[in-house]
Amino acid sequence: MTGWFQRLKTGLGKTAIRLTQGIAALVTKRKLDQPMLDELEETLIQADLGVATSGKLIERLKRERFDKEVSSEEVREAFAAAAAEILAPVASKLAPDPRRKPHVVLVVGVNGSGKTTTIGKLAHRWKADGLKVMLAAGDTFRAAAVEQLQAWGQRAGVPVVAGAAGADSAGLAFEALERAKREGVDVLAIDTAGRLHNKAHLMEELAKLVRVIRKLDPSAPHDAILVLDATVGQNAHNQVEVFSKALPLTGLVVTKLDGTAKGGVLVALADAFRIPVVAIGVGESADDLRPFEAMAFARSLMGLD
Repeated sequence: MTGWFQRLKTGLGKTAIRLTQGIAALVTKRKLDQPMLDELEETLIQADLGVATSGKLIERLKRERFDKEVSSEEVREAFAAAAAEILAPVASKLAPDPRRKPHVVLVVGVNGSGKTTTIGKLAHRWKADGLKVMLAAGDTFRAAAVEQLQAWGQRAGVPVVAGAAGADSAGLAFEALERAKREGVDVLAIDTAGRLHNKAHLMEELAKLVRVIRKLDPSAPHDAILVLDATVGQNAHNQVEVFSKALPLTGLVVTKLDGTAKGGVLVALADAFRIPVVAIGVGESADDLRPFEAMAFARSLMGLD
């Protein structure tokens, strides 16, 4: 896991540099006073920790160190501990239930969030764990999404159920679930369209898909995972709200953390929504999507070992 921690630290480098440099510029071996706290709060907000969450981290620092001399590292240690406390309750693993044949995972998210790639990487991981996996290309409106999922399926050695361009995604999901049941599949992951320009349409489409697959399995989907692109920063809050209204989300996957200085948004999301974070992505390869660990993330975020 040392290798992964190093990759995580490197991946969160842009956010960590912003925070480390911002904190170092403000904390110059003087006593922690209110003006310094105000400026530190601004630094946290700029790294997309959000107003409410930044306020909590500042309050804790104030409680523990006010009017005492502090170093930049002490401040980052305090922030990492406070962030880890917020993150710990949501750190979770996406564990398919072996009693279900199949365990149905519905994957949602806006176009460009890394949704299809995430499904491919999850499939790769499940297959490596010895599970029988099937994918359904339910994003029938984007031919590229179907081709992308098929390429990942080929790479991971798992079948992909796909239909014609523009086919009914609920019908395709039904067909995939029928086949998965017939073939004794352990996990069926269903990709979905991610068009957010018309929220009502999106909700109706997802509601229909759920209704249709429940004709075959009343308990499905067993997981509904929202994939978020970290580079959108605070806009991720809006996406969680929209998709939460469409279906009960059981987990979040946050991707592209290596391409942004807005990695702090994950702490803000954990604080605001309390939805389990089941995986994070810090790169392109299948190994760059891993289960989420609160302390490792919090320390990497603050540029600490």
